Amino acid sequence: MDKIRKIIHVDMDAFYASVEQMDYPELIGKPLAVGGNRERGVVAAASYEARKYGVRSAMSGKMAALKCPHLVFVKPRFERYKELSQQIRAIFFEFTDLVEPLSLDEAFLDVTENKVGNPSATLIAKEIRKRIKEEVGLNASAGISYNKFLAKTASDINKPNGQAVILPKDAEVFLEKLPIERFFGIGKVTAEKMKSLGIHNGHDLKQFSLQFLTKRFGKSGLHFYNIVRGIHLSEVQPNRIRKSLSAENTFSQDLKKKEEWLPALLEIFEELKRRVKKSGINGRTVTLKIKYHDFTIHTRSKTFEQYPNESKIWDTVMELLDQEELKAPVRLFGLGLSNLNVEEERLHFGKQLWLEFEPE
Repeated sequence: MDKIRKIIHVDMDAFYASVEQMDYPELIGKPLAVGGNRERGVVAAASYEARKYGVRSAMSGKMAALKCPHLVFVKPRFERYKELSQQIRAIFFEFTDLVEPLSLDEAFLDVTENKVGNPSATLIAKEIRKRIKEEVGLNASAGISYNKFLAKTASDINKPNGQAVILPKDAEVFLEKLPIERFFGIGKVTAEKMKSLGIHNGHDLKQFSLQFLTKRFGKSGLHFYNIVRGIHLSEVQPNRIRKSLSAENTFSQDLKKKEEWLPALLEIFEELKRRVKKSGINGRTVTLKIKYHDFTIHTRSKTFEQYPNESKIWDTVMELLDQEELKAPVRLFGLGLSNLNVEEERLHFGKQLWLEFEPE
């Protein structure tokens, strides 16, 4: 019989904002946005005080200021965030070598076999959070379960500064009650599509066959069919290096007019910039992905000798857009970076993945 895995997902609480409040005590207790300003730009992170007003990451600075008129904006300091992230990661490695960072502020740890000889993943998670607080000065939340999806879901249950465990015997009931938008891989657009089919929670999702889900949601149908049954076989991959960093959006309605393309691409570009800053990496190859109304996909790329800055990336996107006439209507746009500087940054990330981005 296979040993049940013990997976911990550690997620720093409002990481960027918490770092700013730690370094600048005068910001403690104030609604804070890292990144953006009242006129333009995108919020990279929001403090819990700001979240009470509906401010959150990936929101435009202008919208954030409307939601919270007394919101304080600060410029991000990514070198500082990376410095602290490395300190946190060093703590992880004292407990296990099976550490899979997802970004600067979260990671999976497989502690089935661990360096401290503690059979309790719950106690290990508690000790890790205690060490982070004492040595780095920040709060972290944790989720514990037998697979990555459940561990990641559990880490949100008692945020901030808490932890939760989902045991194998409790997983089925937990998943059946879980709102559909809380499932990994289900964003706003997919959630709305599911709700139109009468799928509002895990119990509803479980009633549909694999054939039905695959027909309606393509390859993702198998993922949805499995995770609602507690099946998520992806292992913690400590040495897997990300091949690309990207963002894309499938539009609720196809874009039929050229004047709709630029605003749509700009919104995706802002999300890509946020992910670049959060991960602390960059790439030399810029790719534009286009899916048309008939589901045909075209990609166009350009590679540079040096890593392009944000302005150069956007100029390249415009150049790729104008390479040849696009067919209307457009169903999806995606922007990606590859040939990443992961070796220079000595960071390890997951496999190549086009990440769904659903704007405000």
